[in-house]
Amino acid sequence: MTRHVAVLMGGWSSEREVSLNSGKACADAAERCGYRVTRIDVARNIATVLDEVKPDVAFNILHGRPGEDGTIQGVLEILGIPYTHSGVQASSLAMKKNAAKVVLAAAGVPMPQGLAISRFAAGKAHALPRPYVIKPVAEGSSVGVFIVTDNHEHPPQELFREDWAYGDIVLCETYIPGKELTCAVVQGEATGVIEIVPKVAFYDYEAKYAPGGSEHVLPAQIPDAVTREVQRLTVLAHQALGCRGVSRADFRYDDSRPGVEGLYCLEVNTIPGMTQTSLVPELAAHRGIPFDDLIRWMIEDASLNR
Repeated sequence: MTRHVAVLMGGWSSEREVSLNSGKACADAAERCGYRVTRIDVARNIATVLDEVKPDVAFNILHGRPGEDGTIQGVLEILGIPYTHSGVQASSLAMKKNAAKVVLAAAGVPMPQGLAISRFAAGKAHALPRPYVIKPVAEGSSVGVFIVTDNHEHPPQELFREDWAYGDIVLCETYIPGKELTCAVVQGEATGVIEIVPKVAFYDYEAKYAPGGSEHVLPAQIPDAVTREVQRLTVLAHQALGCRGVSRADFRYDDSRPGVEGLYCLEVNTIPGMTQTSLVPELAAHRGIPFDDLIRWMIEDASLNR
């Protein structure tokens, strides 16, 4: 019997459009693989919809909340529908950057120095010596991120906006100069390492998703020892957070420092993008896993109690 896959996409987070693009690519691939596919633009009645659709598997490609923070995973556990990617606990932990930092640092993953404070405190006075980065504790795709440089006399006043939609707690971290690197865990192993060279000031939302917004150098032009350390730390971070399926870890590498001293993990993404410009499909292809094979593996890997 043909397995019935519900592809969960869209939703209401700040990453809705990216999720819809990822969802279309994954649903198209699942159909090419011979699965029966139902595409669901997730709304707040998702439990009712899933109960009516009754899929065999849920392919969760919701970026941001509620798909990446453990919420939809809890719904799927209650309904008894096997699903892709990480489970309730790992998703919730990885989404809360300040909590994830504590767990990752305890596991031996080097993290930038930083602190979580209210956005109002962050907007009132510099929380750290410049340069530093301010980012929401529970957003992705570089949404709501500011780089505060020596040229900024005051912190970003956008933090006081009444329509600020990214939560009242922000994470302030020391800015790490150098290269932007990323690596994924696919089928339990680390992929190669990409260096991301943005065409703009930093790897923001536009650089991530606009065609030509950034250049991906694969394999990254870094010392072999640094590549191996990125791969080791990517798997270590995946395991420390309890991730399942596919995840992606993002790093900064200050290449002015010796060896691997300048390597820092920024965060782990439990539902990385799967658009035509996304990193994980590119990393998987470089490892010899075509996109359709990747999607097939993710569907067959789906389970409960993740």
